[in-house]
Amino acid sequence: MTRYFFVVLVMGLIGVAIIVKGTVIMFAERQYWQDVADRFVKENVTVKPNRGNILSSDGKLMASSLPEYRIYMDFKAGGEKKDTMLMNHLGEICEGLHRIFPDKSAAEFKRHLLKGRKKGSRNYLIYPKRISYIQYKEAKRLPVFNLNKYKGGFHEQTYNQRKKPFGSLAARTLGDLYADTAQGAKNGIELAFDTLLKGRDGITHRQKVMNKYLNIVDIAPVDGCDIISTIDVGMQDICEKALIDKLKEINASVGVAVLMEVQTGEIKAIVNMMKAGDGNYYEMRNNAISDMLEPGSTFKTASIMVALEDGKITPDTEVDTGNGIMMMHGRPMKDHNWHRGGYGKIDVTRILEVSSNIGVSYLIDKHYSDNPQKFVDGLKRIGIDRPLHLQIAGEGKPNIRGPKERYFAKTTLPWMSIGYETQVPPLNILTFYNAIANNGTMVRPKFVKAAVKDGEVVHEFPTEVINPKICSDNTLTQIREILHKVVSEGLAKPAGSKQFAVAGKTGTAQISQGAAGYKAGRVNYLVSFCGYFPAEAPKYSCIVSIQKPGLPASGGLMAGSVFSKIAERVYAKNLRFDIRSAIDSTTNVIPAVKAGEMNEALRVLNTLDVPVQKQFEAQKGRELWGHSQAAPSAVILQNQKVSAGIVPSVVGMGAKDAVYLLESKGLKVHLNGIGKVRSQSIAGGSRLVRGQTIALTLR
Repeated sequence: MTRYFFVVLVMGLIGVAIIVKGTVIMFAERQYWQDVADRFVKENVTVKPNRGNILSSDGKLMASSLPEYRIYMDFKAGGEKKDTMLMNHLGEICEGLHRIFPDKSAAEFKRHLLKGRKKGSRNYLIYPKRISYIQYKEAKRLPVFNLNKYKGGFHEQTYNQRKKPFGSLAARTLGDLYADTAQGAKNGIELAFDTLLKGRDGITHRQKVMNKYLNIVDIAPVDGCDIISTIDVGMQDICEKALIDKLKEINASVGVAVLMEVQTGEIKAIVNMMKAGDGNYYEMRNNAISDMLEPGSTFKTASIMVALEDGKITPDTEVDTGNGIMMMHGRPMKDHNWHRGGYGKIDVTRILEVSSNIGVSYLIDKHYSDNPQKFVDGLKRIGIDRPLHLQIAGEGKPNIRGPKERYFAKTTLPWMSIGYETQVPPLNILTFYNAIANNGTMVRPKFVKAAVKDGEVVHEFPTEVINPKICSDNTLTQIREILHKVVSEGLAKPAGSKQFAVAGKTGTAQISQGAAGYKAGRVNYLVSFCGYFPAEAPKYSCIVSIQKPGLPASGGLMAGSVFSKIAERVYAKNLRFDIRSAIDSTTNVIPAVKAGEMNEALRVLNTLDVPVQKQFEAQKGRELWGHSQAAPSAVILQNQKVSAGIVPSVVGMGAKDAVYLLESKGLKVHLNGIGKVRSQSIAGGSRLVRGQTIALTLR
């Protein structure tokens, strides 16, 4: 009983002590323990998601986020044990660093690390540049560096860097991020689809358990979607090379090339090149959508379309362009060949074929000078004045003035009709010509087809129609026939192809210098060609627009020739042939056969079902040396006698057979070249002296 009472008493006292201590902790020491707990828990740590990739239309990676690193050393971590280990392995570490980063020698790395060790630095930069993930992993395998950062001292700072595997291809359209990726995107697809690409931040808190911090996820980050662009890498490469070659040839300042799929409006390639101070060309601006320039003669097609649609003219309507100079409301209008006497009387088709300024401006001025608004309304009916509302930012808005607006004079209408006193970005001109190719339906150009997450399409961007019908079917047929003749019979012949028909229109215009006018200093020109191919069943439309200083300037010879190269290479890229059509079943293919061991040659030819005529008797287990002759229907194999004591002729043999045969006779062989033996330093039939060196020349 006494023992039981004692146990109960002790347990009761312990219980009272626990309650008292708990009360003290809860009230008297509450703030102290709260501070201790806070030191072991870090709340609301933001976790950044992985930014989505941008892919080409055929699934190639065009922009992706890849980690880069700066590597550091804490020389005080790990104490004396680490320091001893570091000095024991210093030579091996420095050799390894030199292997990973060849621009610095092992000796330089050694001096550098010893300097940091002497300072006792805790955050000493090992290599001055950012390094790739692969380089980081290689460095992490080196002695001492392979320990954790508390024992070895090797640690890193991670940067999330946006990379474009295809370099400059469509770089401006893809867009860029700020150096501090937290600031987001600057331009292009990166900016336009930033909300889809960047994903959603996650939240974790870090809690210290047994002297280690553990990340405990509160809200998981959501990685960004992948964006599938309309860009085709192969076509982009074709357009960029063709354009840059021409820009260098003519010393141009700016060049644009855009390739669009007719029915969908998908931009398959877009190139924007500007000449930099170093003389090279780079993508600096998205000129194709932002350049506000007078389009010149590519605009004449729209003017003639308005007049045809209004019934003012027909393709056979004639204009007497005279000697190439005509006064328009007190100002001289000139054709490009005025110094050669002009074109005289020509019809509408020929007017566009030779790009006559007088022909177009005379017709528009004659039929619309009393009511210029009707002409402007006709352009608006086509839709060439409308902004495109593109998927990416930065587009220019077409500037086509009406008669009620400021500075609209008597001369405005005739000059507007030939592409002056109006401003239209290159992509808007292409959209108009694409509508002609697309049976009159104008579609919005697009750069992105879909957003994808984990292989599933989460957002699709379908083709959008801007204008279901830019003109009547009759007008459209007439315009398409004229544009075909512009290339086949007119000034745009350099844009054509012998493989398929091309339709389109050239443009050559002086570039206004603003308030200084067109002729301030050296005159600058815009040369362009816009069209589509194949003309009978259009698949692609394309515009090439080049700005260059001074003469010569020719839309056909300069921009048209670039268009031709692009069209032919894109057309060839999509060709698919049935290999069976390349086989002539009536003909046997008789290959050329080298001289050498005839039994081996016979075995190969029989396996390939090549007809053979052999002029020897095969003997099992015996080598037969000889040569071949090609006949129209078979390979003729002939043997040659190899006599003892005589140097054999190996001319016509391959290296393997020649070396084997000569060395079996006791000769030393020296080879020069590749291919078949063309000559030998010791002639065949000479007396054989064992140990001699014979030189063989192969070609």
